[in-house]
Amino acid sequence: MQEKSVLSKRVGVWIRVSTEDQARGDSPQIHEARARAYAAGRGWKVVEVYDLAGLKGWSGKTIKEHPECKRMLADIRRGHITGLIFSKLARLARNTRELLELADEFRALGADMISLQENIDTSTPSGRFFFTMLAGMGQWEREETTDRINASFQTRAKLGKLLNKSVPYGYKVEESKMVLHPDEAPIRRQAYELFLQHRRKYTVAQMLNAKGYRTRKGRQWEETQIKDILTDPSAKGVYFFNKAKRVGSWKSVPKPETEWGRIDCEPIVSAELWQQVNQIIEEQGKKWKRPGRLPSQTFSKLAWCHCGGKMYARTDSPKYLCRKCNNKIAIADLEAVFHDELKAFFADSTKLAGQIVQAEQNLKQKEALIVVHQQAIQKIREEMKQTHRLYVEGHITPEGFGEFYHPAEKRLHQLLAELPKLQGEIDLLKVNRLSAEDIMAEAGTLYDRWPKLPIDDRRKIAEALCEKVVIGRGEIDITYSCLSTSEEPCKNLTRL
Repeated sequence: MQEKSVLSKRVGVWIRVSTEDQARGDSPQIHEARARAYAAGRGWKVVEVYDLAGLKGWSGKTIKEHPECKRMLADIRRGHITGLIFSKLARLARNTRELLELADEFRALGADMISLQENIDTSTPSGRFFFTMLAGMGQWEREETTDRINASFQTRAKLGKLLNKSVPYGYKVEESKMVLHPDEAPIRRQAYELFLQHRRKYTVAQMLNAKGYRTRKGRQWEETQIKDILTDPSAKGVYFFNKAKRVGSWKSVPKPETEWGRIDCEPIVSAELWQQVNQIIEEQGKKWKRPGRLPSQTFSKLAWCHCGGKMYARTDSPKYLCRKCNNKIAIADLEAVFHDELKAFFADSTKLAGQIVQAEQNLKQKEALIVVHQQAIQKIREEMKQTHRLYVEGHITPEGFGEFYHPAEKRLHQLLAELPKLQGEIDLLKVNRLSAEDIMAEAGTLYDRWPKLPIDDRRKIAEALCEKVVIGRGEIDITYSCLSTSEEPCKNLTRL
């Protein structure tokens, strides 16, 4: 009876060939022929072939979810086959748990697992023992490979070598180097400028969307994405990567700083602008410092204490106050100091030259942005033409046409509406490019008119000329845009 059972055994052949096997000349046909020869030698009948070569890229970790594996298990449950022949354990599954689960299910259904390379038959106690040992070794080898890959990542990160081509918005990878993206960098720079002006991430997102700009994936900007591009230090020329590892489908945990990688790259904005924006974001994260109304005093955005704290002037107070150290200065005193500094500033040829260079740089940035803008308009128009051509030729339905055409049409209108504004800004910058002599000639007029100017005009002039005003105990340091700190400390101030 036993001999008859063996002779009438119906088996299936499992074919799964790795890329490495194929590179060595082991084709699926060779594996199938080998299994059929083995079955013939044992007097078994091959009734099914389960070929996994048809679906590429399926992970060995989830082999039980593969359609062919499901078909094979269904055949065993209905008694269609009573054994499975495969070339080696690594071709059946690479996960110890799944291998043992398959072995348990085969044994419970009275079916056998035959691995040709390891010469294992799970119908015997010795076969089960060796199967468990070899499966454990396979899992150990897999974990060792993972550890080697992770170690390689850490080494590359410490050497400052990019692990892939995923870099922050505003940059791209060329020849394994991180360089400025000509289309994205001007938009990211504008995000900093808009945030410094409006102090709201949501407002910046809305304004970029209204201008027709989109994310790298072509989607509308959202508040969280604006925060990401503003807080990432790559914008000031330092990119950190390999900072986290994934522990689930969506969750990740931070890695130790010793495993981080660092690359110095070309900055999009100055370190001072990046720091100023991020200090505002940090303050907004504190409930008691959430942003209120836009500032009304001349130096509301510029005044900082020597201790590093921000100084504010309440609408009902005559003084700027630092909440960290209680440092104070009268609003009138700070206005008077800056008024005197105006004359010294315009009399300094070095500072004037710096301002002229900055004006030229601003003009170039605006011109680069308008090129990006015009390219986006051309791209949208081409996409709309292609969609219309597909509709005319009958490749898409009227509903499909509207689904693709109307959003593109809306974005085109946004881009076209923004274009004259950008052109107007460039025209204004060109008109305002004055020579050093012209600026010096107007300096006296500005100095004389300063006390009579509306507070909004004074604030705009101060923010155009300065990056910050640091108020210490007995001195004030004014940092001009792209210039060194003021060398004229203003002492003997009246502190109330």
